[in-house]
Order: sequence, then structure tokens, then C-alpha cells
Amino acid sequence: MKLKKVTALALTFVMALSVAACGGKTEEPAAPADTAPAADAEAPADTDADAEAPATDASGNYRVAFIARASADTFAAWLTREMLSEAEKYSDITLDYFSGDADDNKLNGILEDCVTKEYDLVIVQVNNNAASAPYIKQVVDAGIPVITTNPAVHQGDLDGADDDSILAGTGTVDADPIEQAAVSAKIAVEEIPENANVVVLMGPSNNFHSDGRREGWEQEFFSKRPDVKILYEDFANWNSDEALNLMSTWIQGGTKIDAIISMNDNMAAGAIEAIRNNSDYFDADGKPTFLAYGVDGNAQGCLLVKEGVLTRTALQDASLLAEQCMANAESVLHGEKAVTDVEFYVEAPEINADTVQQYIDMYTEAGEISADGSLAE
Repeated sequence: MKLKKVTALALTFVMALSVAACGGKTEEPAAPADTAPAADAEAPADTDADAEAPATDASGNYRVAFIARASADTFAAWLTREMLSEAEKYSDITLDYFSGDADDNKLNGILEDCVTKEYDLVIVQVNNNAASAPYIKQVVDAGIPVITTNPAVHQGDLDGADDDSILAGTGTVDADPIEQAAVSAKIAVEEIPENANVVVLMGPSNNFHSDGRREGWEQEFFSKRPDVKILYEDFANWNSDEALNLMSTWIQGGTKIDAIISMNDNMAAGAIEAIRNNSDYFDADGKPTFLAYGVDGNAQGCLLVKEGVLTRTALQDASLLAEQCMANAESVLHGEKAVTDVEFYVEAPEINADTVQQYIDMYTEAGEISADGSLAE
């Protein structure tokens, strides 16, 4: 896959209070994440997918639907807040927000509803690429431009072919999941001890980012460290509670787990929470005797890196994704660009103990981390 690399030189985090300025129909966003590391954040209350939407916006604005995969998903919640904030900058766009609630049937139903309600453009973050690809095609076939984000949806998701080109008729704003995993995996080759026992936490089945990050770990770590044993591997669906439950079960087996390899920070947080009071995993000084790796670099993940229980993570910048989704949507709506020309990929800078403070400072300035160093309510 040929990627157009764009590096975020700075992160701009602005809390979205409403979308009144752009005519959006969402309620005030919830807090960026719960205070406990194992809990999941909530996104703004979503627009009722069954509610009647006007055929045209009363103000004459372009009507854009943003469908997030789940309001209880930490990264999806962050992306949603950034989308709502970014939408305020566009006086001629009305952004309506919907949540798929981690349910493919619900998300696909919302996509069908977007056709019925004749939206001008749809931005969608799917759970399962293959499950939603046919429904995205329905939107495209109805003449509505579609931008997929986090993850991109590919032609092979629709027809089962070995084709990683972007789904015909769509554009994407995304990141390279293999690169996101490689950030940590390349260092873990030297960092994880010989003959280590590791566990692997996956996102949803058939999700481009989950599968791609797993491929990145395979390429950059497992293929180079045949001495490492994968003790357990399972789907926790990006969810910290599911990861906590899995880890709680796994440690009952009695074999010491040397490293947690998670496809996102949220699941890593859940797994860490499961062993916080376990003396097998912390020495007498409270220092962890395990390693842990994630992806996203959200506020929760950064605090865990600062604490020393998350070894490292890679930033997936939701603010930049939102900025590019809205900027490209405007260009498409104004006829300045074909939607199929939208292809933007953000890079994945490493966040470790040496670099984490700059990100914590940014989240603190944005109000996502409180002055006392805890996650904001």
C-alpha cells in the first residue's frame, strides 16, 4: 500500500462544547475518559438514527453525517470530540453525529439511513471492514461521497480479493497500522527478555487497524524472536473491561506473563488494571516486573506511560484525523476535489518515558488531564 505520509508537527486539542455554530445536532460531549484506567470513555450522545432528518438543511448548509464505531470506545470518543470541534470552523456545513455502538448491524443501518435522508457526504469509522463494505458501497452507489477513517475500507473488504486499494468510489483519512505497531515492536525485539511469555490483545475481528497492527508485530517482533511464547491471544474489541476480564482469567493459569502486547492503549489499560494488586507483577518498590505496549497515545495511555506501567505507545492523532476529514469534506462538497483523491495518512510518533511529558502538557492544556495529573472528569 502506497502511503502519503504527513507528520503532525503539533497537536491541537480543543474540547467540543456544541456544534451550534455549524448547525450540528448533538448533545454536549462527555468527559474524554473515565477516571479509572480500566474504564471506557463516553462520546457525545449520538443523534437518533431513527429520527427524521430534513431533506435539506434549513440554513442551506451541506449536510454531513459522521458515524463513529462506538460511543464507549476511548479512541472513537476522542475522534468524535475532535470532529465536533473541527466542524465548528465550517459555517456552511451541518455535522450530524451517530454511534454504531460497536454493533455492525446498527452501524450498517445508519449507513442505509444516510441514503434515505440524502446526506451530502458521509464520514464513517467502521468496526468490521468486511461487514460494512457492502453498505458503504450502497452509499457510494446512491451518489453520496464517502470518506472512511480509522480505519480505511479497501476493495478486498468488499469482494474478498487480495486487493488493498481503497474501496472504489471512496476516499480515506487514516494511519498505517503496520507502522503504528512497528514503533514499539522494533524496540521490543531488544527489550523483551529471552524466552518470555507474552499475551496479545486484539481489537474487533476483521478490523483493518487491529489486523494491521498484529501484522506489524509479526513482521517486526515475532518473526525475529522465535524464543518468545504467545501464552494467550484473544479479542477484547478495543474495550478495557473485556481486556481486564481476559487478563484476570489468564493470570489464574499461574504462568508469569512477561509482556502485554495490545493493539490499543485502552485494552492495555484494562490488562494492567487486572494485575495492579498482584505482587507477582510488581516488586517491593512498586516497580512493574512486566512490559506493556499499546497504540493511540491518548490521555489515558500517556498517564500510564508516565506512571511507568505502559512501556511505550504510538500516537494516533485524532485531532489531525478530524482536521483532515473536515477539510477534505469541504473540498469535495465544493467540487474542488474528487472524493477518490482523498488519501491522507498520519504518522505515529513514539511516546515513551522520555517524551511523554510533552503530550501530557498538551492534554492538560486541552482539559483532558486535570492539573492534579488525573484524567479529567
